[in-house]
Amino acid sequence: MSERRHMQFCPLAMASDILCSRWTMMLLSELLSGTSRFNDLRRGLPRMSPALLSKRLKELEAAGIVVRSQSAGDPDLFEYSLTEAGLAAEPIVDAMGDWGHRWVTTDATLARLDVKLLMWNIRRKIDPDPMPHRRSVIQIIYRDQPPPLRNWWLIVEPGRDADLCSVDPGFEVNLYITTDLRTMTEVWMGYVAVGETIEAGRLILVGDRHLESTFQAWLGASRFAAIEKCVA
Repeated sequence: MSERRHMQFCPLAMASDILCSRWTMMLLSELLSGTSRFNDLRRGLPRMSPALLSKRLKELEAAGIVVRSQSAGDPDLFEYSLTEAGLAAEPIVDAMGDWGHRWVTTDATLARLDVKLLMWNIRRKIDPDPMPHRRSVIQIIYRDQPPPLRNWWLIVEPGRDADLCSVDPGFEVNLYITTDLRTMTEVWMGYVAVGETIEAGRLILVGDRHLESTFQAWLGASRFAAIEKCVA
């Protein structure tokens, strides 16, 4: 481990030793967004192995950035929360994300598409207020994905967090969305207007007229979508 550390007294070097190891900033971002359980952290970081996730959590705990505690609802489960030092890292995480959105090219971003990560982030940002005041079931069909990753269901009910399923939950679908992964990612990241993708036939909405007309409002977008890009 010492070979990968800077071994300098400089505060920047010491902070880099803790924060700049692979996946650490992404893990901090998940924790800052309110994710607290191991399996939910895995869903938010689908390309991070369970072994590495466990290792990074232990490292952050040893550094005084994360604390592990038993879940109040289930003593057999553990939850991870940020300490004062961990919460103080939020401006750093935000600044890195802002820089990446502003200065990393759109093509470079879209070369790293991930349907699981996209759907997990969409689920987290769903706004039920513009939706009908009842259970709404939205099926998203990615026509360019292999069968196990092609169909996703969002279940939104008033007063509850949205649920995400990759297996048919058995409810009547209120809105079908057919698209491809690149298009949905472009919409989510704010690279292209929803109306433009609909007119081009890249995004097709069929079903409840109210859900169709309020699609952009309840879908939301990446928090980086409002940041102006400086490179194409």
